[in-house]
Amino acid sequence: MAKKVCVVGVGLTKFGEHWDRGFRELAIEAGVKAIEDAGISGKDIDAMYIGNMSGGRFIGQEHIASLIAGELGLNIPSTRVEAACASGGLAVRQAYLAVLSGKHDIVLVGGVEKMTDLSTADVTTTLAGAADQEWEGYYGATFPGLYALMARRHMYEYGTTREQLALVAVKNHENATKNPIAQYPFRITVEDVINSTPVAEPLNLLDCSPITDGAAAVIVCSEEVAKKLTDKLVYIAGSGHATDTLALHDRESLTEIKATRLAAKMAYEEAGIRPRDVDVAEVHDCFTIAEIMAIEDLGFVEKGKGGKFVEDGETKLDGSIPVNTSGGLKACGHPVGATGVKQISEIVLQLRGEAGERQVKDARIGLAHNVGGSGATAVVHILERGW
Repeated sequence: MAKKVCVVGVGLTKFGEHWDRGFRELAIEAGVKAIEDAGISGKDIDAMYIGNMSGGRFIGQEHIASLIAGELGLNIPSTRVEAACASGGLAVRQAYLAVLSGKHDIVLVGGVEKMTDLSTADVTTTLAGAADQEWEGYYGATFPGLYALMARRHMYEYGTTREQLALVAVKNHENATKNPIAQYPFRITVEDVINSTPVAEPLNLLDCSPITDGAAAVIVCSEEVAKKLTDKLVYIAGSGHATDTLALHDRESLTEIKATRLAAKMAYEEAGIRPRDVDVAEVHDCFTIAEIMAIEDLGFVEKGKGGKFVEDGETKLDGSIPVNTSGGLKACGHPVGATGVKQISEIVLQLRGEAGERQVKDARIGLAHNVGGSGATAVVHILERGW
């Protein structure tokens, strides 16, 4: 594939509980910021892809792609992409493929979710729609319970400890204190996590990502266009997408997400790199066990040794592979349709050297990993600094 694809603009809203701002306002704020960051105007955009999991359930709004295009004053092809919590990452992949094909030169990718207008119980029910309704939802299995099953099995097979799970949350909250858009920019301790409200044994409240409102956007374009806009080229060097069974009980293993491993293999091969070449990563830490499994499935550490890797500080800002410099889903927040686009935005900021206090020194290659459901969808992107 001779054609190359770049990210030239990023836009982010504050993540949190937006009681005074609506769905469309958040989406437009992120989109306008990305357009301005890229140094283009709306008329330059050829198409849009919008990641959104469940606007119909959260706010009663469907036909979201047209809504956002209309609010931006754009009469262009606009497509909503849904893959549960991987909606944003998959929207980025669709834009990447559209530019790679030569069909479009400049594409706006947005991700947005307004979740806090519902009660916690209703949000939980809505999110559970990303699980197998007949074999999981009907019996009351929600995502905290499903990930708790993974955590228990990982602890049984590999000796992963409760403290190692907690250290994931501690590290991500520390990173969030350096991120101005983070929902929870405060420090916590291992004791805070272990003593927080039980949710699904062994996971407690501080092991879980929160309910969040927010939006993110990026501008994806061809290399030819990018060179006219900036000297700081950030390439999408590789992209991978894989799926697995929707129901957890049909999986080959409870201690890995096969879709992550397959998507990562695809992305690494396309980029021509190996896991050890990655300088910084944003991974899908919807629960603390999810980050430990992710760093194993992405090849940063051998299967079963993720907990010890975290305990040794290897995923901290000054570690061998800084993970979730943004604060991750856990502390930056998790507006489900926006998360995958936010991850791309964070990696772009890192590669451009614009991440402020959380900047990883000399970051040249970054990885973004977005998961839908309990692992039925995984999207992995490799981004590379081009100067």
